[in-house]
Amino acid sequence: MTSNSMRLDHVVLWVADPVAAARFFEESVGLEPLRVAEYAEGTVTFPSVRVNEETILDLAPHSVADRMRMLPDSADSAGHPVNHVCLSLPADTFDALRARLREGGVPLSDIGHHSFGARGEATRSFYFRDLDGNVFEARHYDEQPAATAPRDE
Repeated sequence: MTSNSMRLDHVVLWVADPVAAARFFEESVGLEPLRVAEYAEGTVTFPSVRVNEETILDLAPHSVADRMRMLPDSADSAGHPVNHVCLSLPADTFDALRARLREGGVPLSDIGHHSFGARGEATRSFYFRDLDGNVFEARHYDEQPAATAPRDE
């Protein structure tokens, strides 16, 4: 990826309890919590969880909706979660996430196959909800085999 290509920076989720949401994403999904202590101390407006080195999920409490003034009627988005957020994982991490969610008693969809996404058709995918009802899809793609170098014989 080049430095000028577009990337997904963050998704803001409306949540009832940002600390509980951060705990869910850490313990059940395996994401790194960010700024949770600062949020609990009242020094930041919301905590986040890190998806990867470039992408985070912000966990915005409904109480900040009235301060959403970047666009007219932005506050009206509180309580209207996005349809779903999709996490793309390596196959082994996909399996570990599914097992961790199942162990935690999180309801899961059946595994689907060959759904289209950013990298083409995913090998497997499933859906789950977080504590606030936001829907997540987890998926993995078959990795392309590495080109083998010609052998000297």
